[in-house]
Amino acid sequence: MLRRPFFRRLLRWVAFAALAWLALTWLAVLVLRFVPPVTSAVMLERHIGAWVHGERDFHLRQHWVPWSQVSPWAPLAMVAGEDQKFPYHHGFDFDSIHEAIDAADDGARLRGASTISQQTAKNLFLWNGRSFVRKGLEAYFTVLLELTWPKRRILEVYMNIAELGDGIYGVGAASEIYFHEPPSRLTPAQAARLAAVLPSPRRMHADRPSAYVLRRADWIERQMRQLGGPSYIGDRR
Repeated sequence: MLRRPFFRRLLRWVAFAALAWLALTWLAVLVLRFVPPVTSAVMLERHIGAWVHGERDFHLRQHWVPWSQVSPWAPLAMVAGEDQKFPYHHGFDFDSIHEAIDAADDGARLRGASTISQQTAKNLFLWNGRSFVRKGLEAYFTVLLELTWPKRRILEVYMNIAELGDGIYGVGAASEIYFHEPPSRLTPAQAARLAAVLPSPRRMHADRPSAYVLRRADWIERQMRQLGGPSYIGDRR
């Protein structure tokens, strides 16, 4: 008889904790729909890592640039290079997930199939890693973003917090450091080169591109044209 009240209290506490978690995380997502994030979980992780490893010369550079002050080629290049179905899916590209799993079953290395929505959720709220816990939380925050933010807001936040070099985050800092231009003046070629380093921004360099980065940037630029130019994402609210 004594166990029953204990389990009831435990269930009440679990239900309360779950509702509190849902309310707090949804509130954070709702606020960030309108307020530019001052930092991100991945930026904080990099900053702490530099401090722990004694990287005295490390400087994190990032500043927020609103959608209206960014060249339309920049978000298009990221969509063309990272997630061409972004305007139409609801956070998850199940076709790409199935293709990645099939390729892994055939002996290939398991490659990522994350959408821009998933990458935004991870960069903003979580940490780097491949654990099931992290992936589960990434899926949770991806759903919250897709339910709460318009597509343009997801892409606006993504291009402002994506890592584009060691300690360089967002198109604002990247365009000024690499090309000595404000993000509003990025050309299609420059935007494609920024997007080309996204798979490995600490190893690849937009200002000193390797042959691989140049080939990938050229492919992204062709994809931008084939998608129809900035109008492909311009009407997404």
